[in-house]
Amino acid sequence: MSLTIGVLAADNIAVGLVENHQIVGTVSLYPEQRHHHDAFEGMHAETIVQHIQQQIDAVRGGQEIAAVGLGLAGITKDGLVEESPNLQQIKGHNLGAMLADSLTAAGLNAPVKVLNDADAIAAGIAATRGHLDKIIRVWFLGNGIGYGRYPHTGGILEGGHTVVSLDPKERFCSCGGIGHLEGIMGYRAMRLRFLDLEPEEVFQEAQQGDERCRNFVELWHRALAAATATSIHLVGSGKFYITGPNAQYLQVQMMQTYLDEMVTMSLLRGSSLEIITTGNEDAIVGAAVSAAQAYGIES
Repeated sequence: MSLTIGVLAADNIAVGLVENHQIVGTVSLYPEQRHHHDAFEGMHAETIVQHIQQQIDAVRGGQEIAAVGLGLAGITKDGLVEESPNLQQIKGHNLGAMLADSLTAAGLNAPVKVLNDADAIAAGIAATRGHLDKIIRVWFLGNGIGYGRYPHTGGILEGGHTVVSLDPKERFCSCGGIGHLEGIMGYRAMRLRFLDLEPEEVFQEAQQGDERCRNFVELWHRALAAATATSIHLVGSGKFYITGPNAQYLQVQMMQTYLDEMVTMSLLRGSSLEIITTGNEDAIVGAAVSAAQAYGIES
């Protein structure tokens, strides 16, 4: 088996060495605080690439690497970041080429595959659970809302920007669009909506009976149910994995009730929901596996 490296650049940079669909050794983090929502605010694309290269050096240990997979928030094509609402400074940069050049300068000649971070998570779930022959769909609930699918079939798949509301006042999404899922569920969006409460406090207040917070928590669940129902109506029923730092707030039974109200055709019913704790590991493995598949490498 060849050694590959998986990189996740989302709320922080997480890098790991991967062999046989498993992380070998420890994961290198920058910054060390996980889920640090503003870690890359104001940081230039070149600096982000430099930090990634340094973390790769830390886990590589001088070993030969067959390929590098980089998962990040945004729409990518052939290494080029075409859109990235939550990391706007990397839009228009070919991070794949930039990272490959930086690695070459550091003595590592390895191809780089760039993909959406949620797709990397989906690939990691498939690889670590022995489901590489199945369709995997995942919602990542964090600063932004990611929708990942394995196997990736091309297309945009920005599920976090699914329109779930026709209310013109729903304009909290980082991209500026109205009625988006991320504008309701995203960490940044919740902070903008509740200027007097942190998102964590909103869910706490809802449990204690605060009507304003309870109404929002219901909206929060309905929004995810609506986006999930849209996926079901387009692709078919199946299992949805839900992960990320804010998955802890999801009440599966509440969302399942709303989902059953929205999906009524017998052919499409029967989808299930599972909350999983992935940390960075699934995304790292998924990025590495995706890179190996892209370049025909046995991993």
